[in-house]
Amino acid sequence: MKTVNHWIGGKTVEGASGNYGPVTDPATGEVTTQVALASTEEVDAAVRVAKEAFLSWGQSSLAARTKVLFAYRALLDANRDAIAELITAEHGKVHSDALGEVARGLEIVELACGITVQLKGELSTSVSNRVDVASIRQPIGVVAGITPFNFPAMVPMWMFPLAVACGNTFILKPSEKDPSAANKLAELMTEAGLPAGVLNVVHGDKVAVDALLAHPDVAAVSFVGSTPIARHIHTTASANGKRVQALGGAKNHMLVLPDADLDAAADAAVSAAYGSAGERCMAISAVVAVGAIADELVEKIRERAEKIKVGPGNDPTSEMGPLITAAHRDKVASYVKGAAAQGADVVLDGTGLSVEGNENGHWIGLSLLDNVSTDSDAYRDEIFGPVLCVLRTDTYEEGVALINASPFGNGTAIFTRDGGAARRFQLEIQAGMVGVNVPIPVPVGYHSFGGWKDSLFGDHHIYGNDGIHFYTRGKVVTTRWPDPADAPSGVDLGFPRNH
Repeated sequence: MKTVNHWIGGKTVEGASGNYGPVTDPATGEVTTQVALASTEEVDAAVRVAKEAFLSWGQSSLAARTKVLFAYRALLDANRDAIAELITAEHGKVHSDALGEVARGLEIVELACGITVQLKGELSTSVSNRVDVASIRQPIGVVAGITPFNFPAMVPMWMFPLAVACGNTFILKPSEKDPSAANKLAELMTEAGLPAGVLNVVHGDKVAVDALLAHPDVAAVSFVGSTPIARHIHTTASANGKRVQALGGAKNHMLVLPDADLDAAADAAVSAAYGSAGERCMAISAVVAVGAIADELVEKIRERAEKIKVGPGNDPTSEMGPLITAAHRDKVASYVKGAAAQGADVVLDGTGLSVEGNENGHWIGLSLLDNVSTDSDAYRDEIFGPVLCVLRTDTYEEGVALINASPFGNGTAIFTRDGGAARRFQLEIQAGMVGVNVPIPVPVGYHSFGGWKDSLFGDHHIYGNDGIHFYTRGKVVTTRWPDPADAPSGVDLGFPRNH
Protein backbone atom coordinates (compact mmCIF):
# COMPACT_ATOMS: atom_id res chain seq x y z
CA MET A 1 0.00 0.00 0.00
CA LYS A 2 1.22 3.49 -0.85
CA THR A 3 2.29 5.67 2.09
CA VAL A 4 2.20 9.46 2.02
CA ASN A 5 4.89 10.88 4.31
CA HIS A 6 5.82 14.39 5.35
CA TRP A 7 7.83 16.83 3.21
CA ILE A 8 10.26 18.70 5.46
CA GLY A 9 13.45 20.51 4.58
CA GLY A 10 13.07 19.87 0.85
CA LYS A 11 12.79 16.07 1.11
CA THR A 12 10.48 13.24 2.15
CA VAL A 13 10.57 12.50 5.87
CA GLU A 14 8.99 9.27 7.03
CA GLY A 15 6.42 9.48 9.78
CA ALA A 16 7.82 8.62 13.19
CA SER A 17 4.67 8.59 15.32
CA GLY A 18 3.57 5.13 14.21
CA ASN A 19 0.09 6.53 13.52
CA TYR A 20 -1.40 6.40 10.03
CA GLY A 21 -4.73 7.38 8.56
CA PRO A 22 -6.55 5.68 5.69
CA VAL A 23 -6.97 7.38 2.31
CA THR A 24 -9.90 6.02 0.29
CA ASP A 25 -10.77 6.06 -3.38
CA PRO A 26 -14.29 7.53 -3.13
CA ALA A 27 -15.36 5.88 -6.40
CA THR A 28 -14.66 2.35 -5.15
CA GLY A 29 -14.70 2.66 -1.38
CA GLU A 30 -11.29 0.95 -1.24
CA VAL A 31 -8.44 2.15 0.98
CA THR A 32 -5.62 2.78 -1.48
CA THR A 33 -3.12 4.74 0.63
CA GLN A 34 -2.09 5.44 4.19
CA VAL A 35 -0.92 8.84 5.38
CA ALA A 36 1.47 9.47 8.24
CA LEU A 37 -0.06 11.41 11.14
CA ALA A 38 2.43 13.68 12.86
CA SER A 39 3.04 13.82 16.58
CA THR A 40 3.60 17.06 18.47
CA GLU A 41 7.33 16.34 18.37
CA GLU A 42 7.28 15.97 14.58
CA VAL A 43 5.44 19.28 14.21
CA ASP A 44 8.03 20.90 16.46
CA ALA A 45 10.84 19.52 14.30
CA ALA A 46 9.22 20.93 11.15
CA VAL A 47 8.81 24.34 12.78
CA ARG A 48 12.50 24.34 13.72
CA VAL A 49 13.44 23.65 10.10
CA ALA A 50 11.16 26.46 8.87
CA LYS A 51 12.49 28.87 11.50
CA GLU A 52 16.07 28.17 10.44
CA ALA A 53 15.18 28.64 6.76
CA PHE A 54 13.55 32.00 7.52
CA LEU A 55 16.89 33.46 8.62
CA SER A 56 18.06 33.52 5.00
CA TRP A 57 14.81 33.43 3.01
CA GLY A 58 13.39 36.39 4.91
CA GLN A 59 16.43 38.43 3.84
CA SER A 60 16.47 37.17 0.25
CA SER A 61 16.00 39.56 -2.64
CA LEU A 62 12.70 39.99 -4.43
CA ALA A 63 14.50 38.97 -7.62
CA ALA A 64 15.50 35.65 -6.06
CA ARG A 65 11.98 34.96 -4.84
CA THR A 66 10.26 35.81 -8.09
CA LYS A 67 12.74 33.71 -10.06
CA VAL A 68 11.55 30.68 -8.08
CA LEU A 69 7.89 31.59 -8.50
CA PHE A 70 8.13 32.02 -12.27
CA ALA A 71 9.80 28.62 -12.52
CA TYR A 72 7.12 27.17 -10.27
CA ARG A 73 4.35 28.56 -12.42
CA ALA A 74 5.85 26.83 -15.47
CA LEU A 75 6.15 23.50 -13.61
CA LEU A 76 2.56 23.69 -12.38
CA ASP A 77 1.36 24.37 -15.89
CA ALA A 78 3.28 21.36 -17.21
CA ASN A 79 1.94 19.12 -14.43
CA ARG A 80 -1.75 20.13 -14.49
CA ASP A 81 -2.96 16.68 -15.47
CA ALA A 82 -0.77 14.86 -12.96
CA ILE A 83 -2.03 17.03 -10.10
CA ALA A 84 -5.63 16.69 -11.28
CA GLU A 85 -5.30 12.91 -11.36
CA LEU A 86 -4.15 12.88 -7.73
CA ILE A 87 -7.16 15.02 -6.78
CA THR A 88 -9.61 12.74 -8.60
CA ALA A 89 -8.09 9.59 -7.10
CA GLU A 90 -8.44 10.79 -3.50
CA HIS A 91 -11.23 13.37 -3.55
CA GLY A 92 -13.37 11.88 -6.31
CA LYS A 93 -14.22 15.01 -8.31
CA VAL A 94 -14.32 14.64 -12.07
CA HIS A 95 -11.14 15.43 -13.99
CA SER A 96 -12.47 18.67 -15.49
CA ASP A 97 -13.34 19.96 -12.00
CA ALA A 98 -9.88 18.98 -10.79
CA LEU A 99 -8.23 20.80 -13.69
CA GLY A 100 -10.32 23.87 -12.89
CA GLU A 101 -9.09 23.73 -9.31
CA VAL A 102 -5.47 23.73 -10.46
CA ALA A 103 -6.16 26.66 -12.78
CA ARG A 104 -7.63 28.76 -9.96
CA GLY A 105 -4.61 27.98 -7.80
CA LEU A 106 -2.34 29.07 -10.63
CA GLU A 107 -3.96 32.51 -10.53
CA ILE A 108 -2.51 33.09 -7.07
CA VAL A 109 0.92 31.86 -8.16
CA GLU A 110 0.77 34.41 -10.96
CA LEU A 111 -0.16 37.10 -8.45
CA ALA A 112 2.84 36.05 -6.35
CA CYS A 113 5.09 36.36 -9.41
CA GLY A 114 4.28 40.08 -9.36
CA ILE A 115 5.08 40.52 -5.68
CA THR A 116 7.73 43.12 -6.50
CA VAL A 117 4.94 45.57 -7.30
CA GLN A 118 2.72 44.52 -4.39
CA LEU A 119 5.46 45.02 -1.80
CA LYS A 120 6.45 48.53 -2.91
CA GLY A 121 6.54 50.86 0.06
CA GLU A 122 5.68 54.53 0.39
CA LEU A 123 7.92 57.56 0.89
CA SER A 124 7.13 61.08 1.99
CA THR A 125 10.03 63.51 1.72
CA SER A 126 10.51 66.68 3.75
CA VAL A 127 7.61 66.12 6.14
CA SER A 128 9.59 68.43 8.38
CA ASN A 129 12.98 70.11 8.10
CA ARG A 130 15.21 67.41 6.52
CA VAL A 131 12.87 64.67 7.75
CA ASP A 132 11.63 61.86 5.49
CA VAL A 133 9.12 59.13 6.38
CA ALA A 134 8.96 55.74 4.67
CA SER A 135 6.50 52.88 5.10
CA ILE A 136 7.70 49.36 4.32
CA ARG A 137 6.29 45.83 4.69
CA GLN A 138 8.31 42.91 5.99
CA PRO A 139 7.68 39.16 6.40
CA ILE A 140 6.46 37.89 9.75
CA GLY A 141 8.32 34.56 10.05
CA VAL A 142 7.01 31.00 10.14
CA VAL A 143 3.37 30.77 9.07
CA ALA A 144 1.05 27.78 8.86
CA GLY A 145 -1.82 26.81 6.60
CA ILE A 146 -4.53 24.29 7.55
CA THR A 147 -6.53 23.34 4.48
CA PRO A 148 -9.72 21.33 3.74
CA PHE A 149 -10.38 18.18 1.74
CA ASN A 150 -12.60 19.72 -0.91
CA PHE A 151 -9.85 21.64 -2.74
CA PRO A 152 -6.59 19.84 -1.90
CA ALA A 153 -4.54 21.82 -4.44
CA MET A 154 -6.32 25.16 -4.88
CA VAL A 155 -6.70 26.21 -1.25
CA PRO A 156 -3.04 25.49 -0.36
CA MET A 157 -2.11 27.59 -3.40
CA TRP A 158 -4.29 30.37 -2.03
CA MET A 159 -1.83 30.51 0.86
CA PHE A 160 1.78 29.42 0.46
CA PRO A 161 2.76 31.13 -2.84
CA LEU A 162 1.95 34.57 -1.40
CA ALA A 163 3.41 33.70 1.98
CA VAL A 164 6.80 32.65 0.59
CA ALA A 165 6.80 35.46 -1.97
CA CYS A 166 6.52 37.88 0.94
CA GLY A 167 9.58 36.26 2.53
CA ASN A 168 7.98 33.92 5.06
CA THR A 169 8.51 30.21 5.50
CA PHE A 170 5.46 27.96 5.46
CA ILE A 171 4.13 24.79 7.07
CA LEU A 172 1.16 23.24 5.28
CA LYS A 173 -1.13 20.86 7.16
CA PRO A 174 -3.47 19.53 4.44
CA SER A 175 -6.51 17.34 4.96
CA GLU A 176 -5.58 13.79 5.83
CA LYS A 177 -8.42 12.58 3.57
CA ASP A 178 -6.63 13.53 0.31
CA PRO A 179 -2.99 14.37 1.09
CA SER A 180 -1.07 13.48 -2.08
CA ALA A 181 -1.68 16.71 -4.01
CA ALA A 182 -0.03 18.76 -1.25
CA ASN A 183 3.17 16.74 -1.48
CA LYS A 184 3.23 17.10 -5.25
CA LEU A 185 2.88 20.88 -4.95
CA ALA A 186 5.78 21.00 -2.49
CA GLU A 187 7.99 18.73 -4.62
CA LEU A 188 7.46 20.99 -7.63
CA MET A 189 8.33 24.03 -5.52
CA THR A 190 11.64 22.42 -4.58
CA GLU A 191 12.23 21.55 -8.24
CA ALA A 192 11.63 25.22 -9.06
CA GLY A 193 14.56 26.16 -6.83
CA LEU A 194 12.91 26.99 -3.49
CA PRO A 195 15.51 26.55 -0.73
CA ALA A 196 15.05 23.62 1.65
CA GLY A 197 12.82 24.37 4.61
CA VAL A 198 10.92 27.29 3.11
CA LEU A 199 7.86 25.15 2.28
CA ASN A 200 7.10 22.10 4.42
CA VAL A 201 4.14 19.68 4.47
CA VAL A 202 3.19 18.02 7.74
CA HIS A 203 0.33 15.54 7.60
CA GLY A 204 -1.82 14.88 10.61
CA ASP A 205 -5.07 15.16 12.49
CA LYS A 206 -6.14 17.23 15.51
CA VAL A 207 -2.82 16.50 17.25
CA ALA A 208 -0.87 18.26 14.50
CA VAL A 209 -3.36 21.12 14.27
CA ASP A 210 -3.28 21.82 18.00
CA ALA A 211 0.53 21.68 17.98
CA LEU A 212 0.66 24.37 15.28
CA LEU A 213 -1.89 26.54 17.07
CA ALA A 214 0.11 26.45 20.30
CA HIS A 215 3.65 26.62 18.90
CA PRO A 216 5.42 29.82 19.97
CA ASP A 217 7.44 30.03 16.76
CA VAL A 218 4.40 30.01 14.44
CA ALA A 219 3.51 33.65 13.83
CA ALA A 220 0.30 33.28 11.82
CA VAL A 221 -2.29 30.69 10.84
CA SER A 222 -4.46 30.53 7.72
CA PHE A 223 -7.44 28.17 7.74
CA VAL A 224 -10.29 27.16 5.44
CA GLY A 225 -12.98 24.75 6.65
CA SER A 226 -16.22 24.50 8.59
CA THR A 227 -17.50 27.28 10.85
CA PRO A 228 -17.13 25.38 14.17
CA ILE A 229 -13.51 24.56 13.40
CA ALA A 230 -12.81 28.06 12.06
CA ARG A 231 -14.12 29.51 15.33
CA HIS A 232 -11.88 27.12 17.32
CA ILE A 233 -8.84 27.94 15.17
CA HIS A 234 -9.40 31.67 15.58
CA THR A 235 -9.99 31.53 19.32
CA THR A 236 -7.10 29.19 20.08
CA ALA A 237 -4.49 30.73 17.80
CA SER A 238 -5.40 34.28 18.84
CA ALA A 239 -5.09 33.30 22.49
CA ASN A 240 -1.57 32.15 21.66
CA GLY A 241 -0.69 35.52 20.16
CA LYS A 242 -0.95 34.59 16.50
CA ARG A 243 -2.36 36.43 13.54
CA VAL A 244 -5.33 34.44 12.18
CA GLN A 245 -7.47 34.32 9.05
CA ALA A 246 -10.04 31.54 9.42
CA LEU A 247 -12.59 31.05 6.66
CA GLY A 248 -15.64 29.09 7.75
CA GLY A 249 -18.77 27.54 6.27
CA ALA A 250 -21.55 28.93 4.16
CA LYS A 251 -25.16 28.79 3.07
CA ASN A 252 -25.03 30.63 -0.22
CA HIS A 253 -28.27 32.00 -1.66
CA MET A 254 -29.27 32.83 -5.20
CA LEU A 255 -32.12 35.35 -5.47
CA VAL A 256 -34.09 35.00 -8.70
CA LEU A 257 -36.34 37.93 -9.58
CA PRO A 258 -39.44 37.63 -11.83
CA ASP A 259 -37.70 39.42 -14.73
CA ALA A 260 -34.72 37.04 -14.80
CA ASP A 261 -33.81 34.81 -17.74
CA LEU A 262 -35.09 31.59 -16.18
CA ASP A 263 -33.15 29.31 -18.50
CA ALA A 264 -29.90 31.04 -17.56
CA ALA A 265 -30.89 30.98 -13.89
CA ALA A 266 -31.68 27.26 -14.02
CA ASP A 267 -28.40 26.49 -15.77
CA ALA A 268 -26.54 28.50 -13.16
CA ALA A 269 -28.37 26.87 -10.25
CA VAL A 270 -27.56 23.36 -11.46
CA SER A 271 -23.86 24.04 -12.07
CA ALA A 272 -23.45 26.02 -8.85
CA ALA A 273 -25.36 23.60 -6.62
CA TYR A 274 -24.15 20.28 -7.97
CA GLY A 275 -20.70 20.99 -9.39
CA SER A 276 -17.94 19.20 -7.47
CA ALA A 277 -20.81 17.24 -5.85
CA GLY A 278 -21.72 20.32 -3.83
CA GLU A 279 -18.54 19.96 -1.77
CA ARG A 280 -17.47 23.58 -1.96
CA CYS A 281 -18.02 26.53 0.33
CA MET A 282 -19.19 28.70 -2.57
CA ALA A 283 -21.84 26.24 -3.80
CA ILE A 284 -25.33 27.66 -4.19
CA SER A 285 -27.37 25.65 -1.72
CA ALA A 286 -30.49 27.83 -1.52
CA VAL A 287 -32.43 29.37 -4.41
CA VAL A 288 -34.86 32.10 -3.37
CA ALA A 289 -37.56 32.40 -6.03
CA VAL A 290 -39.50 35.68 -5.99
CA GLY A 291 -43.11 35.82 -7.11
CA ALA A 292 -44.90 33.65 -9.65
CA ILE A 293 -41.81 32.28 -11.39
CA ALA A 294 -41.09 29.66 -8.71
CA ASP A 295 -42.97 26.71 -10.27
CA GLU A 296 -41.41 27.25 -13.70
CA LEU A 297 -37.94 27.73 -12.25
CA VAL A 298 -38.14 24.55 -10.16
CA GLU A 299 -39.27 22.57 -13.19
CA LYS A 300 -36.39 23.88 -15.29
CA ILE A 301 -33.88 22.98 -12.56
CA ARG A 302 -35.39 19.51 -12.24
CA GLU A 303 -35.18 18.88 -16.00
CA ARG A 304 -31.51 19.79 -16.04
CA ALA A 305 -30.55 17.99 -12.84
CA GLU A 306 -32.06 14.72 -14.04
CA LYS A 307 -29.68 14.69 -17.00
CA ILE A 308 -26.45 14.98 -14.97
CA LYS A 309 -24.44 11.77 -15.17
CA VAL A 310 -22.89 10.64 -11.88
CA GLY A 311 -19.89 8.32 -12.05
CA PRO A 312 -16.19 7.85 -11.32
CA GLY A 313 -14.14 11.03 -11.64
CA ASN A 314 -11.72 9.39 -14.06
CA ASP A 315 -14.53 8.51 -16.48
CA PRO A 316 -14.60 11.27 -19.13
CA THR A 317 -18.39 10.94 -19.42
CA SER A 318 -19.01 11.61 -15.71
CA GLU A 319 -20.29 15.06 -14.80
CA MET A 320 -20.37 14.57 -11.02
CA GLY A 321 -18.33 12.22 -8.86
CA PRO A 322 -18.82 10.61 -5.45
CA LEU A 323 -18.58 12.23 -2.03
CA ILE A 324 -15.33 12.10 -0.09
CA THR A 325 -16.33 9.44 2.51
CA ALA A 326 -19.17 7.04 3.17
CA ALA A 327 -19.89 8.78 6.48
CA HIS A 328 -20.27 12.13 4.75
CA ARG A 329 -22.49 10.54 2.09
CA ASP A 330 -24.77 9.16 4.79
CA LYS A 331 -24.92 12.52 6.55
CA VAL A 332 -25.89 14.32 3.34
CA ALA A 333 -28.54 11.66 2.63
CA SER A 334 -30.08 12.17 6.07
CA TYR A 335 -31.04 15.76 5.19
CA VAL A 336 -32.90 14.59 2.08
CA LYS A 337 -34.63 11.74 3.89
CA GLY A 338 -35.81 14.04 6.67
CA ALA A 339 -36.91 16.93 4.44
CA ALA A 340 -40.50 15.81 3.82
CA ALA A 341 -41.19 15.44 7.53
CA GLN A 342 -40.13 19.07 7.97
CA GLY A 343 -42.52 20.34 5.29
CA ALA A 344 -40.44 20.30 2.10
CA ASP A 345 -41.49 18.86 -1.25
CA VAL A 346 -38.86 16.36 -2.39
CA VAL A 347 -38.71 17.02 -6.15
CA LEU A 348 -35.61 14.86 -6.69
CA ASP A 349 -34.27 12.27 -4.25
CA GLY A 350 -30.73 11.15 -5.08
CA THR A 351 -30.17 9.02 -2.00
CA GLY A 352 -30.80 5.69 -3.73
CA LEU A 353 -28.18 6.08 -6.44
CA SER A 354 -25.83 3.21 -7.23
CA VAL A 355 -23.18 3.12 -9.95
CA GLU A 356 -22.83 -0.19 -11.75
CA GLY A 357 -19.41 -1.74 -11.27
CA ASN A 358 -18.60 0.62 -8.39
CA GLU A 359 -21.36 -0.25 -5.96
CA ASN A 360 -19.16 0.35 -2.91
CA GLY A 361 -18.35 3.93 -3.90
CA HIS A 362 -19.61 6.88 -1.88
CA TRP A 363 -22.46 7.65 -4.25
CA ILE A 364 -25.35 10.00 -3.92
CA GLY A 365 -27.41 11.55 -6.69
CA LEU A 366 -28.69 15.07 -7.14
CA SER A 367 -31.48 16.11 -4.77
CA LEU A 368 -33.87 19.05 -5.15
CA LEU A 369 -36.10 20.23 -2.29
CA ASP A 370 -38.90 22.75 -2.87
CA ASN A 371 -40.94 24.86 -0.43
CA VAL A 372 -38.21 24.55 2.17
CA SER A 373 -38.81 26.44 5.41
CA THR A 374 -36.13 28.54 7.09
CA ASP A 375 -36.43 26.54 10.32
CA SER A 376 -35.74 23.16 8.68
CA ASP A 377 -32.47 21.30 9.10
CA ALA A 378 -31.87 21.22 5.34
CA TYR A 379 -31.89 25.01 5.27
CA ARG A 380 -30.15 25.85 8.54
CA ASP A 381 -27.14 23.55 8.19
CA GLU A 382 -24.30 23.57 5.71
CA ILE A 383 -24.98 20.22 4.01
CA PHE A 384 -21.87 20.26 1.78
CA GLY A 385 -23.34 17.91 -0.78
CA PRO A 386 -25.50 17.89 -3.94
CA VAL A 387 -28.71 19.10 -2.28
CA LEU A 388 -30.43 22.27 -3.51
CA CYS A 389 -33.17 23.94 -1.45
CA VAL A 390 -35.76 26.23 -3.02
CA LEU A 391 -37.47 28.87 -0.88
CA ARG A 392 -40.23 31.17 -2.06
CA THR A 393 -40.95 34.81 -1.29
CA ASP A 394 -43.46 37.29 -2.67
CA THR A 395 -41.16 40.31 -2.99
CA TYR A 396 -37.55 41.35 -3.45
CA GLU A 397 -37.54 42.88 0.03
CA GLU A 398 -38.68 39.61 1.62
CA GLY A 399 -35.97 37.73 -0.26
CA VAL A 400 -33.21 40.08 0.90
CA ALA A 401 -34.47 39.92 4.49
CA LEU A 402 -34.48 36.11 4.34
CA ILE A 403 -30.88 36.01 3.07
CA ASN A 404 -29.64 38.58 5.56
CA ALA A 405 -31.19 36.63 8.44
CA SER A 406 -28.80 33.73 7.76
CA PRO A 407 -25.86 33.49 10.18
CA PHE A 408 -23.61 32.84 7.18
CA GLY A 409 -22.40 35.50 4.78
CA ASN A 410 -19.93 33.92 2.41
CA GLY A 411 -21.32 34.48 -1.09
CA THR A 412 -24.63 35.26 -2.73
CA ALA A 413 -26.03 36.04 -6.17
CA ILE A 414 -28.93 37.77 -7.84
CA PHE A 415 -30.41 36.95 -11.25
CA THR A 416 -32.24 39.83 -12.87
CA ARG A 417 -32.32 42.06 -15.94
CA ASP A 418 -32.94 45.14 -13.77
CA GLY A 419 -29.78 47.15 -13.14
CA GLY A 420 -31.42 49.16 -10.37
CA ALA A 421 -32.44 46.02 -8.50
CA ALA A 422 -28.94 44.57 -8.91
CA ARG A 423 -27.38 47.76 -7.57
CA ARG A 424 -29.66 47.73 -4.53
CA PHE A 425 -28.82 44.09 -3.93
CA GLN A 426 -25.06 44.76 -3.98
CA LEU A 427 -25.43 47.41 -1.31
CA GLU A 428 -28.12 45.80 0.86
CA ILE A 429 -27.00 42.18 1.02
CA GLN A 430 -24.87 41.09 3.97
CA ALA A 431 -22.26 38.87 2.37
CA GLY A 432 -18.61 39.18 1.48
CA MET A 433 -18.88 38.15 -2.19
CA VAL A 434 -21.76 39.06 -4.49
CA GLY A 435 -22.58 37.86 -7.99
CA VAL A 436 -24.87 39.62 -10.45
CA ASN A 437 -26.03 36.96 -12.90
CA VAL A 438 -22.92 35.08 -11.75
CA PRO A 439 -23.80 32.14 -9.48
CA ILE A 440 -20.38 31.50 -7.90
CA PRO A 441 -18.70 34.90 -7.43
CA VAL A 442 -15.23 33.65 -6.48
CA PRO A 443 -12.94 36.63 -7.07
CA VAL A 444 -10.00 36.51 -9.45
CA GLY A 445 -6.60 36.26 -7.82
CA TYR A 446 -5.88 39.98 -7.52
CA HIS A 447 -9.08 40.58 -5.53
CA SER A 448 -9.52 38.97 -2.12
CA PHE A 449 -11.78 36.05 -1.16
CA GLY A 450 -13.75 36.03 2.08
CA GLY A 451 -17.16 36.22 3.68
CA TRP A 452 -18.94 38.01 6.50
CA LYS A 453 -20.56 36.91 9.74
CA ASP A 454 -20.01 33.22 10.62
CA SER A 455 -18.18 32.64 7.35
CA LEU A 456 -15.01 34.48 8.42
CA PHE A 457 -13.08 34.84 11.68
CA GLY A 458 -10.28 37.38 11.66
CA ASP A 459 -9.82 40.68 9.90
CA HIS A 460 -8.20 39.59 6.65
CA HIS A 461 -9.70 37.87 3.63
CA ILE A 462 -7.52 35.42 1.73
CA TYR A 463 -5.24 36.11 -1.28
CA GLY A 464 -5.29 39.42 -3.19
CA ASN A 465 -4.21 42.53 -1.28
CA ASP A 466 -5.62 41.19 1.98
CA GLY A 467 -3.48 38.08 1.65
CA ILE A 468 -0.33 40.13 1.11
CA HIS A 469 -1.12 42.30 4.12
CA PHE A 470 -1.81 39.21 6.22
CA TYR A 471 1.61 37.71 5.44
CA THR A 472 3.51 40.95 6.09
CA ARG A 473 3.60 43.61 8.78
CA GLY A 474 4.11 47.30 8.32
CA LYS A 475 6.99 49.36 9.55
CA VAL A 476 7.36 53.14 9.40
CA VAL A 477 10.86 54.65 9.31
CA THR A 478 11.40 58.32 10.08
CA THR A 479 14.86 59.68 9.19
CA ARG A 480 16.68 62.94 9.57
CA TRP A 481 20.21 63.56 8.28
CA PRO A 482 22.27 66.68 8.85
CA ASP A 483 23.07 68.63 5.71
CA PRO A 484 26.77 68.19 4.83
CA ALA A 485 26.97 71.87 3.98
CA ASP A 486 26.45 72.71 7.66
CA ALA A 487 29.59 70.87 8.74
CA PRO A 488 32.47 73.13 9.92
CA SER A 489 34.77 71.87 7.22
CA GLY A 490 32.13 72.04 4.53
CA VAL A 491 31.21 69.15 2.31
CA ASP A 492 33.54 66.19 2.88
CA LEU A 493 32.87 63.20 0.68
CA GLY A 494 35.80 61.25 2.05
CA PHE A 495 38.09 61.62 -0.97
CA PRO A 496 41.85 62.12 -0.47
CA ARG A 497 42.84 65.75 -0.42
CA ASN A 498 45.74 67.03 -2.57
CA HIS A 499 47.93 69.69 -0.95
